[in-house]
Amino acid sequence: MKHTLKYTFSICLLLSMFLVNAQDSTATKKIVQEKSKAATKPVIQEAKTDTVVPPKTNRYGLRVGVDLYKLTRGLYDKDYKGIEIVGDFRLTKKYYIAAELGFEDKTTDDDRLNSTATGTYIKGGFDYNLYQNWLDMENIISIGLRGGFSTFSQQLNSYKIYNANPYWGEEPAIAAGQKFDGLTAGWLEVTAGLKAKVFNNVFVGFSVQLKLLVANKTPDGFDNLYIPGFNRTYDGNFGIGFNYTVSYFIPLYKKKVIIPEIQKSSPKK
Repeated sequence: MKHTLKYTFSICLLLSMFLVNAQDSTATKKIVQEKSKAATKPVIQEAKTDTVVPPKTNRYGLRVGVDLYKLTRGLYDKDYKGIEIVGDFRLTKKYYIAAELGFEDKTTDDDRLNSTATGTYIKGGFDYNLYQNWLDMENIISIGLRGGFSTFSQQLNSYKIYNANPYWGEEPAIAAGQKFDGLTAGWLEVTAGLKAKVFNNVFVGFSVQLKLLVANKTPDGFDNLYIPGFNRTYDGNFGIGFNYTVSYFIPLYKKKVIIPEIQKSSPKK
């Protein structure tokens, strides 16, 4: 009986060891199979799409506007009527062809005479943009040069005779009504100003002008107190002016911005 139990225990121990080995081998086979499947499974890679950045371009076209100062001045100054049309065309990255065309009717009441100047003028030249725009900005801070020409008439409304000894008071003004046609004047001017984009294609700006009169045809008997486009002539051959404009940009074409390549310097030997 003792030997029988001994053999029975030995057989159970062998069977348990066999079962453990069988389970270990089965688990090992499963692990190997899973690894092989993972190794043979195709790896799906996401396709990389290259985003193409569009090239930067600058717009070129015609900008046309009006001088609000001259247009509204007649509302509060009964002695003035006028209008000025302004325009520029972008020629290169920095240079603009610019021109102004206008009409003025101005009555000047001086100490000795009252006269009315009526006529048209044209100015033409160029502007240079000093401002370096960012991204798609199109603002302008410019300095430019113009040549101006005016054709006009002067009407002498009234005048006073100078009295060196006004013991009995000043002489009354004498009504004249004499008109002089075919008068002309020419000048040069340096301009400085800015234009800022406030809405899509809409710009507002202002400029100041320093003028030098180079030609002036005067009527007989008195001088031109006011020249359309040049303004008053109280300061001799020098004059000043300014405008406040609103304009609209009409794009015509675009040019690609060429970015200069940075040349790498070769290492010193």
